[in-house]
Amino acid sequence: MCDCQNKDLSPTERGLIHRRDFLTQASAGLGAIALTAMLAEDGLLPTVFADGAPPDPLAPKAPHLPPRAKSVIWLFMEGGPSHLDTFDPKPLLQDLAGKPMPESFGRPITAMGTASNALMPTRRTFKPSGQSGIMVSDWLPHIAEHVDELAVIRSCWCDGLNHVGSVRQMNTGSILAGRPSMGAWVTYGLGTSNRSLPTFVVLTDEKEVVGGPPNWGSGFLPAAYQGTLFLNGPTPIFHLRPPETVGEEQQKAKIDFLTRLNRRFSASRPDDTELLARMGSYELAYRMQSSAPEAVDLAKESEATKQLYGLDSPATAKFGANCLMARRLVERNVRFIQLYSGSGSGWDAHSDIEGNHGKMCASVDKPIAGLLTDLKARGLLETTLVVWGGEFGRTPFGEKGTGRDHNPWGFSMFMAGAGIKGGQVVGETDEIGLRAVKRKAHIHDIHASILQLLGLDHKETTYLHNGRDERPTINGGVPIDEIVG
Repeated sequence: MCDCQNKDLSPTERGLIHRRDFLTQASAGLGAIALTAMLAEDGLLPTVFADGAPPDPLAPKAPHLPPRAKSVIWLFMEGGPSHLDTFDPKPLLQDLAGKPMPESFGRPITAMGTASNALMPTRRTFKPSGQSGIMVSDWLPHIAEHVDELAVIRSCWCDGLNHVGSVRQMNTGSILAGRPSMGAWVTYGLGTSNRSLPTFVVLTDEKEVVGGPPNWGSGFLPAAYQGTLFLNGPTPIFHLRPPETVGEEQQKAKIDFLTRLNRRFSASRPDDTELLARMGSYELAYRMQSSAPEAVDLAKESEATKQLYGLDSPATAKFGANCLMARRLVERNVRFIQLYSGSGSGWDAHSDIEGNHGKMCASVDKPIAGLLTDLKARGLLETTLVVWGGEFGRTPFGEKGTGRDHNPWGFSMFMAGAGIKGGQVVGETDEIGLRAVKRKAHIHDIHASILQLLGLDHKETTYLHNGRDERPTINGGVPIDEIVG
């Protein structure tokens, strides 16, 4: 108890505080409050709502580095496009046509046991394009017109041999299941930049992607960071609009009531990330009811724009619509958009590569060129990273006389936008296109480069899992200087 009446005691002993001490301590507390608010605003502290809701996992976070890209559009050619018939011509392969592969190139373990087959030349014509003179196949004439904006990486390699593991590694960094996808890591590292649409969107064409949803899953990260699959057709998101008999006020009241029940239930289950993600999805779905229908409505685009993307032709309409959707999502600050061409391994040409790749290239060539043209015209290419490639390439030796086997030892990808120096070729494969031999770029290097362009240091982007700080590139990865420099 305070002995405030005893005059023989000092102010401190009587439980009193000097005015200057009071102001000093109070100002320190006010400073801490201000600092907390500033850190939360910069994404350095979790956001906690006044009503006791859990921290917002999608709150914006500060990047480690100055970002050059705000969004990523990943054009995934599933099945393995042949670099030898698209971006990596090999004159020696033409000279050795029909002969066994020289022993000096080694004998790889192949998916279909084809390493002893005769070498198969390409039937494509390559010619220099743009001011840079980069060689591009006649299967991709429209993309060739943009070659001065592309950084073509001819020395990619990976660890998988078959589709499931290789598609998984290109997405998650590992051929084994259970790790987060790149889009999930980006969402975890940066949070959202919009509140009315998902941060990470996946668009496919006709079939299910090999390996399914784990390719855009969150793995051991909280479930809130997983991708959202948009469906094909005129209604990419089902059940977005409430019944006509339910007004906006009633719908909001229903969502608010459901949210209160969920928060009460989750209060004793703070580690249930699936429940937290479901709660967040309800709230996002309500916000999407006003903005998403407009975002996915391609009918509002001009006829000239639709033709630019190839929507006027059956051969290009599907992938063209997804490319146009990607541009609209970038405009609305969606951070990571992945487009699949050939879902279900459509580029997998073990036989009749001419028929297979001829059709697949024709379906994506004009839409991708249209996307690059449109992004540049709207001033979006400088802040959007466009990535093209499959899970691996194809071998120089033939299969079934007219096809090519899987090739994880050397293949091509390209990147554009985000201030990348265009009109350059990075790395080389050997003289027959079997293995990467110069400036080799593993998938971890590709991922590290993408993250750095977004402002994330791949070594500093970590998540504690089973007592270990996990990172997107596992134990490897070096950003490619020619890409990020």
